[in-house]
Amino acid sequence: MCFSSTHTRRLGVHLLLGVSLLAGAAGLTGCGSDDDKSITIYSGRSESLVGPIFEAFTAQTGIAVEARYGSSNDMALTLETEGTKTTADVFLSRSPGPTGYLDDLGMLAGLDDDVLAEVDASNRAGNDNWVGFAGRARVLVYNIDEVPEADLPDSIFDLTGPGYEGLVAVPGSNSSFQDWFTVFRLRNGDDVAIGWLEGMVANGSHFYPKNRAIVEAVGRDEVRFGLVNHYYNHQEVAKNGDDQRSANHGFAPGDDGGLMIIATASILDSSDDKENANRFLAFLLSDGQQRYLTDTVFEYPLAIGVAPADRLPERPADTVGAIDIDDMAAEFKRTIEIIEASGVLDQ
Repeated sequence: MCFSSTHTRRLGVHLLLGVSLLAGAAGLTGCGSDDDKSITIYSGRSESLVGPIFEAFTAQTGIAVEARYGSSNDMALTLETEGTKTTADVFLSRSPGPTGYLDDLGMLAGLDDDVLAEVDASNRAGNDNWVGFAGRARVLVYNIDEVPEADLPDSIFDLTGPGYEGLVAVPGSNSSFQDWFTVFRLRNGDDVAIGWLEGMVANGSHFYPKNRAIVEAVGRDEVRFGLVNHYYNHQEVAKNGDDQRSANHGFAPGDDGGLMIIATASILDSSDDKENANRFLAFLLSDGQQRYLTDTVFEYPLAIGVAPADRLPERPADTVGAIDIDDMAAEFKRTIEIIEASGVLDQ
């Protein structure tokens, strides 16, 4: 069956990594006849971001892309539920967490050598079952009219101090923040992570659901600072020019506030067209698509030999790629429990 972008169906409400799933609103594009070649991609990256890549792949290869969009966690749970009956060939995730979850279930296939060769070993799975294709650094966005550069903090731990009382926005329910907080917990231990989050709440941090909303609020001085992915501010500056009164600040090297988390691509072991699925991954890592991801989206490219866009600062050295977590689902569930218990979503 070929679904249009307006077709919806209810798959049910489940819990993956502590996040409620209503896996409907599944937009599928590029549907063709039974005689046409096609691959199905379950995408945890948004249509506005990766849709142009899908269209370019079809234009170059003649292979149609049927794309289903949703949060990465939601997509991972749907794939687990569908099991070997899934029609998905490729899974794109905003972070290694949901991908690792599927890998733990034995649902991912090994990738072709020509795909693996495009990415440094530090940006792919040790068992060759997924590759990173773009990186997103965590930064502190700030209002350039109200905050002198000399006053910017070195560490994310500084934000619980009196100088930042009532001035910082936190996207507590956002999946990217939850990805980051999970790694933050694992690196520092729950006591430190909980203490930091409770310190942010006690210091009057403001809750916003999305990174872009924070960047927009900082730009109009509704809030002075915000914790976001780096590329949102670059996109707003590209759109608004000098009218955008915000900039990114990277914490000191090695500080946990500046971790870069990579987006991943993998192939389902149940796919009956791994050849064309591998062709898509190779296309995703090609110079042209990596240039699109960095020059237009302002993410960090991960294919070997592709330089970041000129406007991006040097790529953060501390990258969260192939992390070894014994029970991915339990760790993310614990993250949600901590965030909800902290009161940060009520700020």
